[in-house]
Amino acid sequence: MKMRRWILLDMWVLSLAAISLYGGAVSYGIFFGITLIPVISLVYLAAVYFNLRILQQIESKNMVCGQAMPYLFILQNESFCVFAGVSVGMFSSFSSVEELPGDTEYELLPKDKKTFETKLTCKYRGEYEVGVKEIVMTDFFKLFKIRYRIPHAIKAQVLPKMTRVTRLNSIDDLTALMQRESMRERSEPDAVVRDYVTGDAVKQIHWKATAREQKIKVRNRIGEEKQGISLLWDTRRCSSRQREYLPVEDKILEAVVALGIFLADKNIPFEAYYGQKGIVREQVRGIGDFDSFYKNVSDVIFDQDEDFRQMLTLLMDRGDFIESRIVFCVLHRIDEEIMKITEELDKAGVMTVFYVVTDEDIESYIRLSTERSKVIAIPMDAKLEGTL
Repeated sequence: MKMRRWILLDMWVLSLAAISLYGGAVSYGIFFGITLIPVISLVYLAAVYFNLRILQQIESKNMVCGQAMPYLFILQNESFCVFAGVSVGMFSSFSSVEELPGDTEYELLPKDKKTFETKLTCKYRGEYEVGVKEIVMTDFFKLFKIRYRIPHAIKAQVLPKMTRVTRLNSIDDLTALMQRESMRERSEPDAVVRDYVTGDAVKQIHWKATAREQKIKVRNRIGEEKQGISLLWDTRRCSSRQREYLPVEDKILEAVVALGIFLADKNIPFEAYYGQKGIVREQVRGIGDFDSFYKNVSDVIFDQDEDFRQMLTLLMDRGDFIESRIVFCVLHRIDEEIMKITEELDKAGVMTVFYVVTDEDIESYIRLSTERSKVIAIPMDAKLEGTL
C-alpha cells in the first residue's frame, strides 16, 4: 500500500513537471486526473463508513469456557454503490470463531449482505469482549486503509470449564485412603498424644503428659475420626494485565470445579473456602449441592488484595481443619511460608495436597513432597485428567 502511494506521488510529480515543460490540455488532464485519485478514494471510504452495517449476536452472553456457542454475523451494504475491500478483525486473544476467514476481503453489491452462521468458543473464564472487533475498509486503488472499531462489541460472561476426572493421581484411591486412616485411628491406644495445635478443644488436653513434657499435649481418643475434606483456593489476582491473569484464573477455577465434581460424584462431602474481602465458607454435601457450588465459583472475583497465606493461617487458628482428613489447595504460587504451614497441618494429622497453577519451575518444592504432604504443578496448557 505504501508502494502504491509512492508511485502515485511520483506520477503526480512527473505530471506537474510535464505541465511546467510542455503545458497543453493533455498534461493538465493527466495532472488533474492523478490529483483526483486520492480524493475519490477518500470519498469512497466515507461512503462505506456511513453505509456499511454490521449485525452480530450470540445465542447467550453467558457461556461456558471451551463450549462452542452459535454465533451470527452479518455485513450489509445499505447504499447504491458497490463496496469492495471490506474485511473484519476479530477478538482473537481470548476467543475463536469457526469457519470465518481472518484476512478475506468481501465485495458487497448495492443492498447486498453477507451472512455467516458459525460458532464461537471462549478460551478462558471471565468477562471480556468477543466476536467482531473492527471493520477494515480499503479503497479501490489500495491507497488507504481505515480501521473502524465496533463501538458496541459483544461482552460475554464466561463460566469456568467443567472438566471431569476419573481419578486423582495425587491420591491413589480416595475412598480406600479414608478407610485406611480410620482404621489406623481406631487402632491407636487411648494414651497416644500429640502436640497441641491451635484450634484443639481444651477437653482434649492430656494434663499428665503436658506436665511431664512441659508443653501442651492433646490426646487422640478411640473413635475420634477425621472425616472431612477441605477445598480452598487462591483468589489473588496475579497481574494487572488481562492477558496475563485471565489464563491463570481460568486454570485455577477449572481445577477447583474438577475437584468439586470428583468429590460430589462420589457423594463425599467437603468444605470450600475462598477469599472475597473476607473468608467465604460453603458446605457441599453431595451432587445435589454442586449446582450452587458451581454458580458461586463462577461468581468469584479475583483481587490483588487477597492473601492466600493469611487466609490459610487464619483458618488454622480458627480450627476449621480440626475435623479435616485432607486439605486440597489450588494456588498460583508456593513459597517457604506455605510449606511451613503444611508442616503444622501434618502435625495435626491432616493430609495436604497443593496444586500450583504455573509454568515456572517449582521442582524444589515438589521434591519436598511426602505421602501426607504433596505439591503438584499444573502447567497452563495441561489437561487435568492425569495431572490432578
